[in-house]
Amino acid sequence: MSNIIAGHFQLQDEIADARIALLRAGFAADRISAFYVNPQGQHDMYELGGDHDKSPGAKETDDGVVQGGATGAVAGAVAGTAAIPVAGPLGPVVGALVGAHVGSLFSFSKMKDAGESEEGSAENMRAPRKSGMMIAVEVVDSGQEQQALDVLRGLGAKDVERAEGNISAGDWRDFDPTSRPVPA
Repeated sequence: MSNIIAGHFQLQDEIADARIALLRAGFAADRISAFYVNPQGQHDMYELGGDHDKSPGAKETDDGVVQGGATGAVAGAVAGTAAIPVAGPLGPVVGALVGAHVGSLFSFSKMKDAGESEEGSAENMRAPRKSGMMIAVEVVDSGQEQQALDVLRGLGAKDVERAEGNISAGDWRDFDPTSRPVPA
């Protein structure tokens, strides 16, 4: 893995100007990559679309549904047993089904509240990557890194970041659009 410096620009013309400036600064053309970063949730990383297989805030919902359903089923069956004189032998069955359904609805209390941080995840403290035009350059040492930073900032790049990866033939193949950027 190599070090990469990247920055966002608003317009394609600004990206073209940044590419020319990086080339003039001595960076190899095949180590410069320019591309568009889609908005969050629109990276189609899964077959059905989206960036995650399930909502990040709903990680423990499966356990909650099972716990709520089981508790509700028991409570419903008890209530249904008391209703045998009125509902007949189906009372406990209907009571268990209704109770399981109502109990499973309480599983949403297991979901993470909006804005609540996840345990042990310092990465979530950084703001997510913004969408837009991005240009990245692979650097080999701290001198080149500083030179790339100077060029991009001098051209007005927004959200300049530092990353690790490989740019080959002008393509940053191991770029993860869902990763949290590390400001440079």
